Amino acid sequence: MRYYVRVLRAFIRAAFQQEAAFRTNFFVNLLNSALSVVIGVAGVMVLYSRVKAIHGWTFSQTLALFGVYLFVGALRNLCLGPSLDALGGMDGDVWQGRFDFVLLKPASTQFLVSCRHWRIWALFDVAVSLLILGKAIADLGTVVSVVNLLVFLLSLLMSMTIVYALLLLLTTGVFWYQGVPLIWIFNSVIQMGRYPVGIYPGWFRAVLTWILPIGFITTVPVEALSGQLGLSTLLGGIGLAIGLLVLASVFFQVSLRRYSSASS
Repeated sequence: MRYYVRVLRAFIRAAFQQEAAFRTNFFVNLLNSALSVVIGVAGVMVLYSRVKAIHGWTFSQTLALFGVYLFVGALRNLCLGPSLDALGGMDGDVWQGRFDFVLLKPASTQFLVSCRHWRIWALFDVAVSLLILGKAIADLGTVVSVVNLLVFLLSLLMSMTIVYALLLLLTTGVFWYQGVPLIWIFNSVIQMGRYPVGIYPGWFRAVLTWILPIGFITTVPVEALSGQLGLSTLLGGIGLAIGLLVLASVFFQVSLRRYSSASS
């Protein structure tokens, strides 16, 4: 365990050094993130400028959902996104034959492909998302109890597990299909997580919950925060997260056998 902590620290230190070498790029990314946050919050404010609730969702609940959406996206951009893109992106290791060097390293291959690249500027999005969540929680007031907060944190962990499993599954597809990276599927569908699943038609709501689990990624944590989450939904989400994680890990290990070494 200590070995992997040291490796992780080395990755983060290298990321800081890289960002320090390209400062202009760092500040451009910060500006882009700031604009995205401003536009997102403004959109929620405009949406509720003339109504108090939409399908039972108040302004504070929708603001909290946007905070969760931003938080999940920030953690993805911080580590998972750049790491998995380096594996299966258009210029990724599998395409270019550099994956040999990853396989030769004395550490878990899945750990390395999941955590080796970091984008430090994404910490700005993490901080802003926490501020938005704090504001939303303060506005919700007495609705939020200690139990609700604990269930909310558990739901966030469930959410990130589902995101990681889906990203790993789609990225691992590069071992089977070296065409357009399948990660675009997730990038397109996750956009619907900006809004509560409850606003969609009944059949589509079921699809976004159990087939394309966007509801578990963004909506369910906010329902936990406001005390509207049922025990069956929580347990179903946890089971789904564990199942997807196991499936993604097994699929990754099986897919490794299809990789043809660049030196062979």
